[in-house]
Amino acid sequence: MSFKFFDKLSQNFIELLSDKDDYNVIIEVKNEKSFTAHSNVLKCRSPYFRKELKNIIPDENNIKTITKLNISDEIFDIILKYIYGGIVTFENVETKFIFDLMLTANEFEIEEVTKKLENHLIETKSSWLKSHFSLVYRSIFRETNFKNLEKFCNDIIAKHPSLIFDGEDFTYLQESALVSLLKRDDLQLEEVIIWEYIINWGIGQNSALPLNLNEWTKENFLTLKTTLQQCLPLIRYFHIPSADIWKKVKPYKKILDKQLWEDLNQYLVLPDEPVKSIILPPRTILAQELPTRTTEQAKSLSTIITYEHVAEISSWIDRKSSTYSLTNTPYEFQLILRGSINGFNPQTFWDICNGQASTIVIMKVKGTEEILGGYNPLIWDANIDGGWGKTNDSFIFSLKNGNIQNSILSRVKRSEYAICNVFKSQQKQYGPYFGCNSFFMYSPISNFTLDNCGKCNNNSYHEKPIRTAAISNFSIVDYEVFKVIKKNS
Repeated sequence: MSFKFFDKLSQNFIELLSDKDDYNVIIEVKNEKSFTAHSNVLKCRSPYFRKELKNIIPDENNIKTITKLNISDEIFDIILKYIYGGIVTFENVETKFIFDLMLTANEFEIEEVTKKLENHLIETKSSWLKSHFSLVYRSIFRETNFKNLEKFCNDIIAKHPSLIFDGEDFTYLQESALVSLLKRDDLQLEEVIIWEYIINWGIGQNSALPLNLNEWTKENFLTLKTTLQQCLPLIRYFHIPSADIWKKVKPYKKILDKQLWEDLNQYLVLPDEPVKSIILPPRTILAQELPTRTTEQAKSLSTIITYEHVAEISSWIDRKSSTYSLTNTPYEFQLILRGSINGFNPQTFWDICNGQASTIVIMKVKGTEEILGGYNPLIWDANIDGGWGKTNDSFIFSLKNGNIQNSILSRVKRSEYAICNVFKSQQKQYGPYFGCNSFFMYSPISNFTLDNCGKCNNNSYHEKPIRTAAISNFSIVDYEVFKVIKKNS
């Protein structure tokens, strides 16, 4: 028989944490906050600390110092109290805090906390995980310990592969993440399209490869083959149509094993004859027919924004306190103008968008990672020859992207000056115009990309500025206009 008194033991060890007399370790975290601890406790409870402390030389007072400036003091305080007392406590915190706590627990190799938080997020915070999909997906694949979250994300990508494959940063995807997707039998992409994505990903890992395939040497093909050695065996070659084998696969046949290429040729001519290569089963296509991919990437939502951005903007339109998830976003964004296709002349905006209501304007600023935009619930009218549209529902914004960590929403304050339909004589220079000089696109030379005349001003017509740049002017790389359509309407 045994009697267990863990509660008292936990309490005593937490009291030990507060004892400043016998500590021999200092941990420095973000914001110059320091914590004291005892090496024997740390080593016993965390494999990370056992390895780290072994390699640190103590100072003259026999104290070892560990620096972890990537971790906040709030999160490390929770981690340290768990190490001493076996208790994790957090109340009224944002889901992002819990997610960061899970990543930190994993960094310190505290498996039971990592798994507990991982399952907690999946079971109770699935909407947040979906609406912050890109952050979640790329974070979990930096390590190999988040198998449940990996499956959660891959279940979504298998049905909606464009979330990852059509992203501008697809070539930065971790190899382990890509391999895990290629193993899926239910990945909803035609096999030849998967092949093209894999080739582009492999080339993206080797910037020195020539742009012209005709200039490739034997060594260049070997480089690509080596890069893709984990991916190539997962392609379902024998389920690629013969025309695509000749057009898409043959140019890269040197990266395939000789036997595989011979078997493919035989299979195309004599499909009933046995081959030596392994024939993987076809992927299970859930939809009856997949949309045909075009050279202009018609499947892509946007060259600027992601589906996460769509969910965030949709929540602003509906004045929701929380962001819609990717699966319950109530609006579709229908592209009606793209600068890189329709041109950057201001008059083009008025010609195409005249008569369009409920539109989102999106633009990417030249030279930065900024994505700026505005929402007009009213009709753009190019024929009234100047005038203001009155509404309380318009807003301007900047979106999180790259090094820009947080989106900024700025709703209109002076509703009578929400939207400006500029005079016909000014439509050759002015594009979409929000507020009285709050945010607008302008080009005296009739090309938004060639000058620096777009403006974001900090004034009383909107709640707050949407840029942190020292100057208000900007030029753009590209811009898009979407019509916002209520689903099932």
